[in-house]
Amino acid sequence: MASAARTAAKSVLRFGMIPADGIGHEVLPPAQRVLQELSAKQLIPRTEFVALDAGFDYFRRTGVALPDETIEVMKNDVDGALFGSVSSPSHKVTGYSSPIVALRKHLDLYANIRPVSSVAGTEGPNVDMVIIRENTECLYIKSETMDTLEDGSKIARATRQITQRASERIGRMAFEIALKRDQVRKKAGGEQLHQKPAVWSIHKSNVLSVTDGLFRESIKAAQASDARYAQVELKEQLVDSMVYRMFREPQIFDTAVAPNLYGDIISDGAAALVGSLGLVPSINANDTFAMGEPVHGSAPDIAGKGIANPIAAIRSAALMLEHMGYADAAARVYKAVDAVLKEGSIKTPDLGGKSTTAEVEEAILKGL
Repeated sequence: MASAARTAAKSVLRFGMIPADGIGHEVLPPAQRVLQELSAKQLIPRTEFVALDAGFDYFRRTGVALPDETIEVMKNDVDGALFGSVSSPSHKVTGYSSPIVALRKHLDLYANIRPVSSVAGTEGPNVDMVIIRENTECLYIKSETMDTLEDGSKIARATRQITQRASERIGRMAFEIALKRDQVRKKAGGEQLHQKPAVWSIHKSNVLSVTDGLFRESIKAAQASDARYAQVELKEQLVDSMVYRMFREPQIFDTAVAPNLYGDIISDGAAALVGSLGLVPSINANDTFAMGEPVHGSAPDIAGKGIANPIAAIRSAALMLEHMGYADAAARVYKAVDAVLKEGSIKTPDLGGKSTTAEVEEAILKGL
């Protein structure tokens, strides 16, 4: 896994492609073609793509959800990656564990970064926020037990893990992103939704005073760890109030940082502010590597119909490039996608339209 500086100096970029389940097989090819088009325009180096296995369907065929080969290639042979979607069952399946959660742990992709922004000239509230979710712990360590009581009834327990190290690390990431967003806004000029950078610390420490209390204090410690962070305002919000305010006044939120479970929930909810999960990208990242992942799930109800929205996957590819140091190429993708959304005639069914995946892809490629 290469740093952004070393990656930006490469003559060839290798990307791991993990479609996994459902519509992952339909939305990753458009993202790949966008990357190839950027390479053809010499906005990024020559591209190579490595097809990799993972997912619930793969597990049902082989008994393994995340093969060792995929892990090794991701660790040693690629500069970045894209993950499609995973169909995790809602009930316990012996031997199965989510491959996306496992990948985050194996690669120490400690941050899930999910920007949610409205497009000027489209319907809906003004939104310009990014949700930074701690990616390695909380309830997602998947330490659960089931016991039988004396009366024959069952009791289930889950262990929630919050560490100072992980919380301070995600806090520093949040402050760095808040500063970067502020620089981008100042460079762009004009009227902006946010005049000063802010990090919102999201927790429930009034009830979970030990675990969320540690998260809360760790975010404060992260701010105190670097003098540059003093220019970023630190705000706090209880997670349930965050959800309420996010729908009542979404324009107030800039950069939000949250433990794993809260971040998962509020980032999915935030997608409703801009119309669809099919629009919202994310990356799973550490300081040197990024794996793009559209926020939506595997959508088995529409898989194979050719109507899945590829925009989240395409934006995730751009977000990955941005993390790798190719900001100009990423900006071209964002601009092309925004133009398609603003024009409004080419929309997949999740946005109320009748367009196909291929038609959206073609419109974005033309926009490039």
